[in-house]
Amino acid sequence: MPTTPRPKPVALRIELLDVEPLVWRRVLVSNQWTLASLHGYLQWVMGWTDSHAHEFEIGEGMVAPGWWIEEVGHDRDTCGYRDERRVSVAAVASQLGTRGEFEYRYDMGDGWRHRIVVEPLPLLAEAPNLRLPVCLTGENACPPEDVGGPPGYALLLEVLADPGHEQHEDMVRWIGGVFDPKGFDLNRINRDFKGVRKRRR
Repeated sequence: MPTTPRPKPVALRIELLDVEPLVWRRVLVSNQWTLASLHGYLQWVMGWTDSHAHEFEIGEGMVAPGWWIEEVGHDRDTCGYRDERRVSVAAVASQLGTRGEFEYRYDMGDGWRHRIVVEPLPLLAEAPNLRLPVCLTGENACPPEDVGGPPGYALLLEVLADPGHEQHEDMVRWIGGVFDPKGFDLNRINRDFKGVRKRRR
């Protein structure tokens, strides 16, 4: 009876564009994942809550969930789109090669853009007991949802840093208390990830 091939790790560096301080993560994920699974993990490691639409731009093509392709199709041609459930991480890594880049977009209203780079595998990727996925390192906290994209996040940080600002109390209340833009808990990211919940829409 044929055995299922063992997943192979793919190393990715994810950077959230257009914000300071730079928010980034380095991860190892399974080559057998679809981009739908990758999306779920990106949401987790970056700190988003999967509350908005998303899409990937890979080379000249787009990859997205079926419901989003259908929605986009009301306004423009979607012949260049593929369903994320039918595109594997292995196929993307093979298409782009090491050091190749693609873009992950989240929340089209706020306009969050992420650069994802296919990186060389670190030595630990050869460990026989390596469990995927794993976040290896990273820096800084993800901006809050619905803050207004990069400009809104810059304003949030400015207001929070100035107790005398007229919007300070309102912003603190809106954020729910303390927000540390340098906050990043690698142990929690790896310990608490329980898999990807399917988006229902």
